[in-house]
Amino acid sequence: MNQRWSLDALYTSFDAPEFKGDMERLDKEIEKIQKWTAENLADTQNPAEKLEYYIKMMNEFYHLYSRLASFTHLTLSTEAKNEVALKYEDIFDQKATALTKPEVTFTKWLGKLENLDEIINSNVYVKEHEFVINEKADENKYLLSDEEEILIAKMKNTGSNAWAKLQEMLSSTLLVDITVDGEQKRLPLPVVRNMAYSDNAKLRKTAYDAELASYKQIEVSTAASLNGIKGEVITLAKMRNYASPLEMTVLNARMDMETLDAMLTAIKESLPAFHKYFRKKGEILGYNNGLPFFEMFAPVGNAEIKFTYEEARDYIVKNFRTFSDKLADFAANAFDQRWIDAETREGKRGGAFCSNLHVIKESRILSNFDGSFSNMTTLAHELGHGYHGANLMEETFLNAEYPMPIAETASIFCETIVKEAVLKSANEEETFTLLENDIGDAGQVIVDIYSRFLFESELFRRREDGAVSVNELKEIMMDAQKQAYGNGLDHDHLHPYMWACKPHYYYASRNFYNFPYAFGLLFAKGLYAEYLKRGDEFVASYDKLLSVTGKKKIADVTMEMGIDVRSVDFWRGSLKLIEKNIEKFVNLK
Repeated sequence: MNQRWSLDALYTSFDAPEFKGDMERLDKEIEKIQKWTAENLADTQNPAEKLEYYIKMMNEFYHLYSRLASFTHLTLSTEAKNEVALKYEDIFDQKATALTKPEVTFTKWLGKLENLDEIINSNVYVKEHEFVINEKADENKYLLSDEEEILIAKMKNTGSNAWAKLQEMLSSTLLVDITVDGEQKRLPLPVVRNMAYSDNAKLRKTAYDAELASYKQIEVSTAASLNGIKGEVITLAKMRNYASPLEMTVLNARMDMETLDAMLTAIKESLPAFHKYFRKKGEILGYNNGLPFFEMFAPVGNAEIKFTYEEARDYIVKNFRTFSDKLADFAANAFDQRWIDAETREGKRGGAFCSNLHVIKESRILSNFDGSFSNMTTLAHELGHGYHGANLMEETFLNAEYPMPIAETASIFCETIVKEAVLKSANEEETFTLLENDIGDAGQVIVDIYSRFLFESELFRRREDGAVSVNELKEIMMDAQKQAYGNGLDHDHLHPYMWACKPHYYYASRNFYNFPYAFGLLFAKGLYAEYLKRGDEFVASYDKLLSVTGKKKIADVTMEMGIDVRSVDFWRGSLKLIEKNIEKFVNLK
């Protein structure tokens, strides 16, 4: 089975007539938007008609822009040194800034409409976009002058956007010197990081040492990228009168601090249970002072659960079908139509992601598949993102954009489906192995994510006073790991460079891109428990929930299922499910 995706449904190449024609059309669309907003938003006459025209115009524009930009981004994710793609990425960054003035003009125009609710209710098409219009109107309190907004947008291309590209290039092209089976090799960073899952203890330690040593090649440049991005974020948050980058992030995520505080409170309460798990795993592997970081993903037990790519495909599809035919058919189509790039190779970025391509009603999924159980569940996870997108394909582009915390819901729900399926048919040894794997994954999403939250909070605090050195970054990271993992980890063997290998820190528009994962896991756990109670009738409600994620604030989305995410008790309930598994694991051996 082909493990490389096809992007032909977007474009066959950068030289294709369709690509070049759409590039020309993009310029015309930008000019049209600029001219229309300048001529029509100077007054508030005929507001409903103007609102309808503007929304339709922007929906059409973003379809075109996303098609072109997605082809470029997806190409670069597997070909980091593709010079043509790199050139176009810069071009799209520049073209996006051309819309800053029209969008600012529109937002400020909305602020002048005294009877906005009445206007929205007077037009059916406008009413369909009520949420995004009101959200845009609320942005007025954080907007700067037209000139400042335009300047900021342009400066980002030589600021945070450029720094982010540098980090991606550095990490995607970094080759690690490592000795494997007595042979000296230079391997891509994702390949070496995947060795953490090997059943060979010596290889896991060798890979960890080689990985940490390799960061010396890029640590100064990567630290400069991080400082540049976070410095820009701090400046903009202050200029826009947000209390902090965290408040800015939470509000932009359609969330509130009450929800975040409730979740973090429950997470902190649960940490001792996770510490018990890490120490137990360490003892099983022969360590008395906690688990060394390089053994975090070490397989335990005698059960070896491996999948070929074809087996992973069949297993995922079969078990998705126990939930619904719609989900299973979506996954089968993704595999069969080459929506997935699973092969590890030089120049390809690490990790995994899903890009939902609204314009062609498809998705593209990147992973680095090595046959491990974890990589199989990663495929299920990313297919969940794709299924989320599939439930939004009938919405307009503007109504299909959902915030990060809710983005992890469908992915983790799908992951849970396959994990629970494996556990049902497992023998005692396999149960032990699978239970450990599931708790380990939860530990990453709860404990490690919490450490990243602590790291980023401290990074922002120190960056206020100036650039943060490589040594300081390593110190902050290790301190965050000590706080989150407690005595569960061996403090002599941590991962001081986690800030260098995780791309999440380098998204200037997605700061604190950590707590959304914890939100997704715990919300999905709550949903799965509800599914077990309600059975087949749950499926339609679940699909409905996914379909409204672009049109409501998070607390309102979750209430579709009667879940109050501002309540600490909800989060405690989800965490109790994991804690029960930890107790079961600890008592098995």
